[in-house]
Amino acid sequence: MRLEPQFAYNEQVLKESVSRECAIDKRTITSVRTLKKSIDARQKRVYVNLTLRVFIGEEPPKDEFCSIDYPIVDGRPQVIVVGAGPGGLFAALRLIELGLRPIVIERGKNVHDRKVDIAGITRTHKIDPESNYSFGEGGAGAYSDGKLYTRSKKRGNTDRILNIFCQHGASPAILSDAHPHIGTDKLPRVIENMRETIIRCGGEVHFQTKMTELTVREDSVIGIRAVSQDGECEFMGPVILATGHSARDVYRNFAANGYGIEAKSLAVGCRLEHPSELIDCIQYHNRYGRGKYLPAAEYSFVTQVDGRGVYSFCMCPGGFVVPAASGPQQIVVNGMSPSGRNSRWSNSGMVVETHVEDIVLNEAELNDPLVMMRFQEELEKQCWLAGNMRQTAPAQRMTDFVNGKLSFDLPESSYAPGLVSSPLHFWMPKAVTSRLRQGFIQFGKSCRGFLSSQATIIAVETRTSSPCRIVRDAETLQHVTLRGLFPCGEGAGYAGGIVSSAIDGERCADSAAAYLGNRFK
Repeated sequence: MRLEPQFAYNEQVLKESVSRECAIDKRTITSVRTLKKSIDARQKRVYVNLTLRVFIGEEPPKDEFCSIDYPIVDGRPQVIVVGAGPGGLFAALRLIELGLRPIVIERGKNVHDRKVDIAGITRTHKIDPESNYSFGEGGAGAYSDGKLYTRSKKRGNTDRILNIFCQHGASPAILSDAHPHIGTDKLPRVIENMRETIIRCGGEVHFQTKMTELTVREDSVIGIRAVSQDGECEFMGPVILATGHSARDVYRNFAANGYGIEAKSLAVGCRLEHPSELIDCIQYHNRYGRGKYLPAAEYSFVTQVDGRGVYSFCMCPGGFVVPAASGPQQIVVNGMSPSGRNSRWSNSGMVVETHVEDIVLNEAELNDPLVMMRFQEELEKQCWLAGNMRQTAPAQRMTDFVNGKLSFDLPESSYAPGLVSSPLHFWMPKAVTSRLRQGFIQFGKSCRGFLSSQATIIAVETRTSSPCRIVRDAETLQHVTLRGLFPCGEGAGYAGGIVSSAIDGERCADSAAAYLGNRFK
């Protein structure tokens, strides 16, 4: 059905609409459930497109999602899962489903204690290198929005991932929304429930336990060595490596040992923040904003400038810009939204596709597997220096950036550590700023009011994806030279968000199970 917003969110009104559309007596309709929902705001009049399941003369099932029965796996062969982000957590749950025992190793803290360290960044302007927006239970997505949208359908079954989230406490609304979103206020409890499932079924989860090296015997990984608060320890078994896109010590270790690793392209830019009311007015073609029924408006932009993509990334309507560095002398920004998406601001990454050949100076750098990581590090340090060597982020009005002018003052911002006016157009890489400038001009032409002096660009957004790829066999998902090692998710260069990382985690669990099965034959 295609309804105006005031009719789309009320079950009684939906029953009446279904009754008219299908010539069904309304009294026989016991329930209406929404299977798919999307907003069409292309024209001045906004509609909500709905796919509905109508129950006539019968009660609907109690659960709106499919549950998995996880068995007890005490005494079963074990697999080591390094990292408790979406890739690692879904790998662990899939291993249990397959009858294997996961041992999850996480360098950071549990999702509750981690929140305290994240809150302290604004107060102290210091980063705990093991507990921050990137490291800790839940990974980078736990406190940076919790969006569950992926454009890639070929990766695997996204509905399965959403159902597992629902089984562990997420709202069933994520099953129907076109752009599903749990929210940073809701996602931590869902993550805790996943951990409880792993432990209840006989798995283990070890926090503040950092992998220091792989245990390798005759080109096969047989376990890992790690260090915890209690000292050095060792865990034995094949390894799913799901360490996330900010585990730079892992990349350095692989490069130093000659393990298969290569540089990969990424996207670099800034966070662009508008007043959410302005975005609502623009996107819903209404000077009064979104009104009573519509959610905070989203947008998506993409264009090509000088052979490189310029696009919006991780758009957070009604959200906040957050300090996402993972170590000292870094400024990195990211975006998040609570489940209500009800802040006064909306933000998005605005980034430029950046290839290895765009930044290398010589042949040696071209062959350096860590060249893109070093590029990230240098840019993040420049940003820290421009931010007065604190977590105050350098920023500029959007119009001043386009016109090449230093901003005299800055709009009020959601970025809690504070902003400092800085000529981003001057000191950021020209290959990025020149393309961003042209992109902003194009987006402003296609969307009147978007190029605005009320908008602020906040530097720097560098953690859009991994700067390296840990090379694996396309069929077995094992590392190209180390049997028994399964590089996984966003940190290994094979995913780009929560859902795609979760799917890759399940695929790696399947491959690890096949590997163990072949070994025991």
